[in-house]
Amino acid sequence: MSMDYVTSRLATEDGGPARLAYGGDYNPEQWPEEVWQEDVQLMREAGVNLVSVGIFSWALLEPAEGEYEFGWLDRVLDLLHANGIRVDLANATASPPPWFSHKYPQSLPVRADGVQLGYGSRQAFSANSPEYRRAAAALTQQIVDRYADHPAVVMWHVHNEYGCHNQPDYGGYSAAAFRVWLERRYKSLEGLNAAWGTAFWSQHYYSWEEVQPPRISGTWVNPTQQLDFARFSSDALLECYQAEAEIIRARSPHPVTTNFMGFNMGLQAPVDYWRWSRDMDIVSNDHYLIADDERNFQHLAMTADLTRGWAQGKPWLLMEHSTSAVNWQPRNVAKAPGEMLRNSLQHVARGSDGALFFQWRASRAGAEKYHSGMLPHAGTDSKVWREVVQLGKALQSIAEVVGSVVEGVQVAILHDTDARWASELDSHPSVDADALAETRRWHDAFYRAGITTDIRQSTDDLSGYRLVIAPMLYLVTDEGHANLEGFVRNGGDLVVTYFSGIVDENDAIRLAPAAGGGYPGAFLDLLGVRMEEFFPLRSGEQVQLDGYGTGSRWSELGRTTTAEALAVFTSGPVAGSPAVTRNKAGSGTAYYVATTLGTEGLDRLVQELAEGAGVEPVLPDLPPDVEAVRRSRDGQSWIFVLNHGADEAVVQVQGTELIGGTEANPLRVPGGGSAVVRLQSQPKDAA
Repeated sequence: MSMDYVTSRLATEDGGPARLAYGGDYNPEQWPEEVWQEDVQLMREAGVNLVSVGIFSWALLEPAEGEYEFGWLDRVLDLLHANGIRVDLANATASPPPWFSHKYPQSLPVRADGVQLGYGSRQAFSANSPEYRRAAAALTQQIVDRYADHPAVVMWHVHNEYGCHNQPDYGGYSAAAFRVWLERRYKSLEGLNAAWGTAFWSQHYYSWEEVQPPRISGTWVNPTQQLDFARFSSDALLECYQAEAEIIRARSPHPVTTNFMGFNMGLQAPVDYWRWSRDMDIVSNDHYLIADDERNFQHLAMTADLTRGWAQGKPWLLMEHSTSAVNWQPRNVAKAPGEMLRNSLQHVARGSDGALFFQWRASRAGAEKYHSGMLPHAGTDSKVWREVVQLGKALQSIAEVVGSVVEGVQVAILHDTDARWASELDSHPSVDADALAETRRWHDAFYRAGITTDIRQSTDDLSGYRLVIAPMLYLVTDEGHANLEGFVRNGGDLVVTYFSGIVDENDAIRLAPAAGGGYPGAFLDLLGVRMEEFFPLRSGEQVQLDGYGTGSRWSELGRTTTAEALAVFTSGPVAGSPAVTRNKAGSGTAYYVATTLGTEGLDRLVQELAEGAGVEPVLPDLPPDVEAVRRSRDGQSWIFVLNHGADEAVVQVQGTELIGGTEANPLRVPGGGSAVVRLQSQPKDAA
């Protein structure tokens, strides 16, 4: 089932005109039944057309093992359908009820220190518990059998935010499943011992029963064991999703999804979304602003670009974000007027075919009662409600963009899951060598330059890009290395940063012959440099370069072999060593950056890289903190312009501004404002 077909069908499921999905999590079980009628009336007023139902309702749907109560859900779905509101129906497996955990205590997850977690929150289960898997499958079967043909249901929602509270699990079930996973991967103990480097610290294994999860030990646990356990933990959860999705697909033709969580899934909460995305009929994602992040709008853009990468460039769905404040940060700052509309349109600009929220009605009780909702505690006479209605109208006014895609992107930034996980392992040269932070610095530099970027893997087909950035690609497979080398030799421009190409898929150092060895391992020849020693910088320390300003966090002692030095370190312990280099390879060019450049230096380098690769911004001369993204379909293009600054922005674009229904020539966007322009003619180099 192709994703473009799924999203277009979802947009027109009832035979009416195409529309962007608008709504969010609806939890009627939290409210008296007399409230439901008011809910649907207000949903219609707001323009809501899709709600997710039943995500956390297991305890009410199955009050005792094998005993099911569906009457209330029947009435909810009938009411929603009667009011023209479609349903993304959950199979409710995200949170086992207390009776289940009490009856099957061995199903509860265990921490690395051996402490078994209790129930009383959500996701209180081990993914490898046979009791949980059996109960989840039975519940899924009951729900799909009952509602597969219900006219309100247009999509299926499996579980919710896999892995955010209960992975990794270090209990007995997971230990046994980990050994099975390892035996499939390595075939023999000899293979495992070789991959894990168990000759170090007397760790050699002589039977599979000796192998355990990487539980807390006296000091650092084998890093490859940790990396494999992250891979295994992701696969274990994926098995849960696949089993439940298979039950649904056998009975229903509607698309099946589960909500991802952007960049949040690091080594300590491992889910490999690149691998998972192949099992999604439509990729969906949750995103929440971090209030303390002054450029959280850029992080939103980067996350949306990543989600579009998982979707292979096809439309995707924003499953959750917030109308205003959340409840789980140290300081839960409310959104300023216009910010919620701007956030929503950012996601749509970068490929989402809708904007959904957690949740419809702000809860009265429970841990998330201070999490904002579409219908806040203050009711309809409130800023939030007025903006919810405004957003509904805005999404209706731009519904013609449904099914279009972000086309013509010429720059890709690489973010491999394994590379990130491996970079987060302990006992590394510097805690400041942060792959996610370095990725964000590069994305932000292109964002400031007005250049839209895709986020892809090192093994993806990169032939359609002119410029590829590999920030801290610490772990690279032979396949990934060969793909990047081929990209350059066939005419592409590649930028590799420090601490890249260092290890193989087993976290073993990539060694060259002693006389010509060094860093960055896999990329020595391609980059034309030879670095012999890392010189991480102290906290807050900066070093001078003779070009591109200053560097921080990292430096390296080394020399060029075939590369040209564009800048060298002029201060610090490696003065005279190359800091930024350029090397011709085949028909393309490979650059190396051996430090974290300051903002001004990075902006200058990005400008030079873009000019050298023939990459242009979406619109020229954008004011600071103004974002422009183009979506296109069948020869028609739309430009989204989001003004994150305080001052009015004048943007040189001609066409019809759809939200206000006015003609733009040029476009004026007030501070904090948003606009969507249907172009009168294609901009230069449009795909």
